[in-house]
Amino acid sequence: MTDVKTQVYEQLRALRRGAVEIISEAELQAKLERSLQTGVPLRIKLGADPSAPDLHLGHTVVLRKLRQFQDLGHQVVFLIGDFTGMIGDPTGRSETRRPLTAEEVQANAETYKRQIFRILDEGRTEIRFNSEWLSRMDFASVIRLAAQYTVARLLERDDFEKRYREGRPIGVHEFLYPLAQGYDSVVLKSDVELGGTDQKFNLLVGRELQRAYGQEPQVALITPLLEGTDGVQKMSKSLGNYIGIDEPAREVYGKAMSIPDQLIVKYAELVAGMSPEAVEAMGEGLTLGTLHPRNAKAELAGKLVALYHGERAAEEAAIEFDRIFRDKRLPDEIGLFIVEDGRATVDIVWLIKESGGTKSLSEARRLVRQGGVSIDGQVVRDEYAKVSMDREYLLKVGKRFFRRVKKSGHPQKNT
Repeated sequence: MTDVKTQVYEQLRALRRGAVEIISEAELQAKLERSLQTGVPLRIKLGADPSAPDLHLGHTVVLRKLRQFQDLGHQVVFLIGDFTGMIGDPTGRSETRRPLTAEEVQANAETYKRQIFRILDEGRTEIRFNSEWLSRMDFASVIRLAAQYTVARLLERDDFEKRYREGRPIGVHEFLYPLAQGYDSVVLKSDVELGGTDQKFNLLVGRELQRAYGQEPQVALITPLLEGTDGVQKMSKSLGNYIGIDEPAREVYGKAMSIPDQLIVKYAELVAGMSPEAVEAMGEGLTLGTLHPRNAKAELAGKLVALYHGERAAEEAAIEFDRIFRDKRLPDEIGLFIVEDGRATVDIVWLIKESGGTKSLSEARRLVRQGGVSIDGQVVRDEYAKVSMDREYLLKVGKRFFRRVKKSGHPQKNT
């Protein structure tokens, strides 16, 4: 039988993968060792305020890590912040968030419950709502909780500190949010809490409150944030750069095909369910040039669809994507623009304007920044990009403008 130290080593190695930081790893190692020796699983907490009804791939980064703990035999507690959702998480906010109504929270919470089991094992998941205890606290209890933390410590938090420095209002209720989230850990007696890098402060408050209430502090396992399809900002439905796990298979596939090349490996590692060996092989192929980014994205898109819609849907989405791109969404006749001056490369914004896609260079730059320009189906997001004129391309600007582009003297390609 494998000894405890070896099992701890294997669990730690798996849990480190895809984690930005573990506070602290020594504490996690000790907890894992004790769990294996006693046969008592660790309690792993993940809290989510139901601020929006749909989960996207950004949410699945931490959910997949939670599933990993389940597969290692630990007890998962998925906490729905129905009470804290009515306060509004101030994380990353430059202004006070509008609190949700009780009706909005409950409707979103039900949708969350349905969607999380696309990833988690329902039979091994404990679902709790923090209104169970927070709604029952009287004012004296709130004062006692608030006495465990100082305003100075709260103002160390980046978003609070910035708003205070800039003279932007901070509601007193916002100071209560991290205290309420930390108190959840006290009530649930969590051994480990998961969260993205934007939740680090809240997770550390939980550690401090557990100490104040005489408990062993939880380990904070912090996962990276996932950039959206724009390749710049955190995936968010409000920004329109998200891939929803409940979206139709063809939408998931098409959006995955549109991500910037530099995010392929990150998506493969964090959200596609690929083995470490497969991710490493993909990264190596892209680096060496033996794997074309489009082929890598097709593999990634297929795996994402298969995760949430099944293998057959993934195959159909791939066929439909290729068919639509080549035929159905292209006009019967596409105009040809020839670059006459013999240049090896041209600026993308020049190409857009000169081919008739826009009336001005400034409009061309704006469309590129917004992700409204593609070449051979690949979105161009760099307004300073140069296009090599070594072959014929299909330029698409917006939803309806198409041009075949080639250098003078190149043979014409059939479309």
